[in-house]
Amino acid sequence: MKKIFLLFTAAALSAGMVFAQDINQATENYNNGAMELNMGNNDAAITYFQTALEMAEALGEEGAEVAANCRNIIPAVYLSSAKEMIKAEQYDSAVEQLKKAIEAAGQYETPEVADDANELMPQVYVSKGNGFLTAKSFPEAEAAYKQALEIDATNGMAYFRLGQVLASQNKVAEAEAAYVQAAANGQEKNANKQLSTMFVKLAQAASKAKKYQETIDYAAKSNQYLENANAYRFAASASQQLGKNDDCIANYVKYLELSPNAKDAAGVKFTIAALYQQGGDKAKAKEYYQMVSTDPQYGPSAQEQLKTL
Repeated sequence: MKKIFLLFTAAALSAGMVFAQDINQATENYNNGAMELNMGNNDAAITYFQTALEMAEALGEEGAEVAANCRNIIPAVYLSSAKEMIKAEQYDSAVEQLKKAIEAAGQYETPEVADDANELMPQVYVSKGNGFLTAKSFPEAEAAYKQALEIDATNGMAYFRLGQVLASQNKVAEAEAAYVQAAANGQEKNANKQLSTMFVKLAQAASKAKKYQETIDYAAKSNQYLENANAYRFAASASQQLGKNDDCIANYVKYLELSPNAKDAAGVKFTIAALYQQGGDKAKAKEYYQMVSTDPQYGPSAQEQLKTL
């Protein structure tokens, strides 16, 4: 019996030494990971933390503290790596690190890390798209913004940038739809401004091509989103060409309201006066001729017309 007891005691001591050695190794790996992390070597830190976690989990309750620390820190390190890559504009690598952060956060039950990573993911694609947009690589930018929207369908900035890309490719209907979504998701002021500008440019192009009804339609779309002085000017000119004098006057009046100090203000007032005179409204014609009666260019003609009224 004495011999058997001695053998049991020796085995117990041996197991205790092995256990102590294992917990020390797990702790050492964890500490090495912490040192690598402090030096900015995130990949090496992850390797140490994962090794420490495997060893600590094998120890059961005795390794629980080390294991818990590893589970908390591994997702956070992936997230930290992603943020560094975002700053370095390494967007594809950042996406991979965010995916790892989300996966590890789910595995190790750190929801706050998952929330941060999920919030960052669409922002990374928007930033990636911005780089392509600046480089005028429009198809690539379009794809990046659409990836952002697949993740977050309420991302107003992604819709706004997508609208810019589509407009740059003359995809007018798609650009309008994207801007409308941007406006509905926190980008109303910027989106409406871009929509107005896009359609006033189309009105200008149609005017140059002498497509007068198209000019009027595009000008109306521009003013639908945000009143634009030039849109009213193009619409007025096109209306005059089509013989729609009342519409011409109305559009010129709005043009002057929005741009009272325009260089062509005197000429516009003279035109309004002439159209009123042509339509038989002598009072209005007199009113507008008087406005330009002292103008160096239009004054002499205005004074001559006033004599006839």
